[in-house]
Amino acid sequence: MTEDQLRLMAVHAHPDDESSKGAATMARYVDEGADVLVVTATGGERGSILNPAMDRPEVVEHLPEVRKAEMARAREILGVRQDWLGFVDSGLPEGDPTPPLPEGSFGLVDVDVAAERLVAEIRRQRPHVVITYDENGGYPHPDHIMTHKISVVAFDAAGDPDRYPDAGEPWQPLKLYYHMSFGRARMAQMHEALLAAGLESPYEEWLKEWDGEDTVTPRITTRVECAEWFPRRDEALLAHATQIDPTSRWFAVPLQLRQQITPTEDYELARSLVDTELPEDDLFAGVRETISA
Repeated sequence: MTEDQLRLMAVHAHPDDESSKGAATMARYVDEGADVLVVTATGGERGSILNPAMDRPEVVEHLPEVRKAEMARAREILGVRQDWLGFVDSGLPEGDPTPPLPEGSFGLVDVDVAAERLVAEIRRQRPHVVITYDENGGYPHPDHIMTHKISVVAFDAAGDPDRYPDAGEPWQPLKLYYHMSFGRARMAQMHEALLAAGLESPYEEWLKEWDGEDTVTPRITTRVECAEWFPRRDEALLAHATQIDPTSRWFAVPLQLRQQITPTEDYELARSLVDTELPEDDLFAGVRETISA
């Protein structure tokens, strides 16, 4: 990491989230010379094994170690650096009513207390741009929602010398983005493209069951062209073998079709301390000019 190098920090809840959200964007910026750091809040200790081929006693017994090894492989593939915040996975509560979160888990930590660890990371790494989840967490996992909360607090606090004075020398990031996952418009686009190609669509049932408006697509401010890096994204995803079944609908859409129909990863600009014109095609829009000046 050099003083004039563009720096990006991606804040995620669990190992594997970095590979399913924004991975091609990160790989592109790494190849263009940026310093990219993934900050992972928890170790994924309470995650389920979602790939039947990995649902074996020795994997279940050593799941935290296995997931750390998967993360190491994924970050190597993407070319990013990665740090752990050291919180404990909350798990995804299921049932009606849902059970309380386990004592000591990330989702129960006081937001202002938890944010201090991220503030320390920001002040140590000095990113220009931070990306994380929106207020819904991308989906309503308690760790994703907590990740959003501490990211917003940390972004606003990191440059203030009066906040978290023991967390290092103040540093103010310039932009904060939220990942925008598939909205209905993009899902329908992929569905129609698959049918036109004579292929089965994994999106048909989702579209039939979609209740309400597309709340994702209208929020998109920034589309980063990164189709060239989709193979790296797929490889990083597959590195998380406990979480990703290679026969699942993650990979039901052929790579070339994905590159052709949906060649971008999309974001919402939530905070900006630099001048930029929307819509954008670059997370560093306005940042490049500011740091060069």
